[in-house]
Amino acid sequence: MQQTRLDTARIRAARRVIDPVFLDTPLYRCEALEPDLGCTVSIKLETANPVRSFKARGTEVVASLLADNASRAVVCASAGNLGQALAWSGRGRGLDVTVVASRFATRAKLDRIRALDAGLELVDGDHEMARERAAAIARYDGIRLVEDSLDIETCEGAATIGLELVDNASSFDTILIALGGGALATGVGHVVKALAPEVEVICVQPLGAPAMTHSWHRRRVVTTDSTDTIADGVAGRRPIPTVLEDLLLVVDDAILVQEASIIAGMRMLLDHAGLVVEPSAALGIAAILEDRDRFAGRHVVTIVCGNNVDLDAYHRWVGAVPIHGS
Repeated sequence: MQQTRLDTARIRAARRVIDPVFLDTPLYRCEALEPDLGCTVSIKLETANPVRSFKARGTEVVASLLADNASRAVVCASAGNLGQALAWSGRGRGLDVTVVASRFATRAKLDRIRALDAGLELVDGDHEMARERAAAIARYDGIRLVEDSLDIETCEGAATIGLELVDNASSFDTILIALGGGALATGVGHVVKALAPEVEVICVQPLGAPAMTHSWHRRRVVTTDSTDTIADGVAGRRPIPTVLEDLLLVVDDAILVQEASIIAGMRMLLDHAGLVVEPSAALGIAAILEDRDRFAGRHVVTIVCGNNVDLDAYHRWVGAVPIHGS
């Protein structure tokens, strides 16, 4: 495999600085899903932790490094999950954390950031505007800017999920990964391709937020003017060139799914697995629903990456689509 920015030895070392509460998350076969999906399905459950998403694996690595620095202030832009994770990791290490987010972000995520004692600044735009504002704060105040997916710690923290998959699930042949900025996909993809190269790594993104998927297929950065998806956690418009370079080395395919399939996937995870998930976490199930023939007979692992969701919106979504819809 050609070299990515990631290093497997550093990824193994990351496990020593990540709070164990975020490690060794449940991995199990969910047979109840299989009749409707037509394949063997295992779930890697990244919501069983204090911030209810995988993001803290990366922020734990970031915060462990910052704790040894003279400057203990840090800022990030977030759709919600990274901000919660950085706030949690920073609070435990005495860091001064500021999160910049869109005021249109999921309220449950914003409320949790405030509850974790982080400073929260809201912008009147989308996540890309929040990124610009966070970068400006970092420059003006001379503090650390955490850029999800660009900062290698966020990728290598997420990559510890890949170690757990490879160590504990020898029989799977396909992994479906939600694709947003790329930290999860490049991290897990790096480990899987290094240690289990026969496994097919497939990224999944909403049709309404396709920038990274288009970029992967065209092998160059493709931006979009807007996004239109309920999957706010993966709704970026401007892929980071360096992250795309890594993604091109470790991913076998990148696909887009419709909103109705995402909602149907959320409903299936509720009905058959007892899981309330945010839209991004249902992308893997949505991919199977849209192309059952492709996955027939396979053993597929899907990463349930977060469940920070506005419950009123969730009830509107899951009540609107039958579980067989696609």
